[in-house]
Amino acid sequence: MISSPLLYLLTLALLVSVISLLEQKGSLKFFKYIPAVVLIYIFSMVFASLDLFEQNEAIDTVYENTKKYLLPAMLFLMLLQVDIRDFFKLGKSLLIAYTLAVFSIVFGFIAVSWAFSFDADMAGAFGALSGSWSGGMANMVAVGTALDVSQEAFGYALIVDSVNYTLWMMFLLFLTPFAHYFNSFTASHEQMQKLANIRYISEVGSKRYLFLLLLSFLVAFSVNFAAYSGFEIFNYTTTTVILATALGILGSFTKLKTMNGASSTGSAMLYMLIALIGSKALFENFSGVGIYVFAGFCILVIHAIIMIAGAKVFKLDLFSIAVASLSNIGGVASASILAATYNKSLVGVGVLMAVMGFIIGTFVGLAVGNILIWMAN
Repeated sequence: MISSPLLYLLTLALLVSVISLLEQKGSLKFFKYIPAVVLIYIFSMVFASLDLFEQNEAIDTVYENTKKYLLPAMLFLMLLQVDIRDFFKLGKSLLIAYTLAVFSIVFGFIAVSWAFSFDADMAGAFGALSGSWSGGMANMVAVGTALDVSQEAFGYALIVDSVNYTLWMMFLLFLTPFAHYFNSFTASHEQMQKLANIRYISEVGSKRYLFLLLLSFLVAFSVNFAAYSGFEIFNYTTTTVILATALGILGSFTKLKTMNGASSTGSAMLYMLIALIGSKALFENFSGVGIYVFAGFCILVIHAIIMIAGAKVFKLDLFSIAVASLSNIGGVASASILAATYNKSLVGVGVLMAVMGFIIGTFVGLAVGNILIWMAN
């Protein structure tokens, strides 16, 4: 049993490193279906369930302090390479599709939460899930922490996210060959040539990891100091999340945007946060996960109905609504893959839509989460 807080962190860091290395360098096909973050969470939870980590005050303290500073640092780095101005290059049809996707997902969460009568804990967990389904995993962690979601409830949300996202992506990829029939139904006209001109800035040049780490933890210290000094928005953690998000957005308008390494460093921090959260969860608490997976499926059905109806009204093509949907529910990687199945030159469209979620996902998740918690009380 591990009782040292430093050895506790080292074990989690080693777990993250091994799984990340297998994902990046290995040829294991199951990473296409089970994301690395899910494996990190599962193995971390296995370690906790096997009592590998002693439940003592020293480990609890290092757990809380690491999360407190790692979360805002991660958010800041993940947002540095997002430029709001690029999003508005997408064109009318794609902007409508994206707005429709966000609205339908929010409505789906509220409707399903009411129908399933979630308690406050699960309401908070699904609020965190809405952060993921309107942004990404980083937003999910941020919202879950800000709403003080328990490790067990967060685990439920993570499982729902993984299962439903995988099925949803497979379904949207399956629909690709039928785009012509859908476009005839909605009387839409695709704008492939126009959209192909949209690009997204990729990371080039030497990586500045040391500088980025120093800057990100300076931001983390600053936002925590501001919250500690009495400047609060709802609560302490929400304050640090919002301030770090704002600083990341502001940083994206400076030369920091072109500095290579921010995304990969932020991803490493995200993986470590997932490992930390998993280390406080136990297997025996997940016996009733099936009902919540079904609830997630119901959210996707509501989302799909609204998207199809909106496509008919606004004459949107299948590419527009499918990529808008997956850019919210899946993120950059999956939206890019889906866009490429239509036309490889459209990868930039999927990326631009998905990176917009990094900006709004935390705010959408916080809004939805507070609404769901209010409904549960």
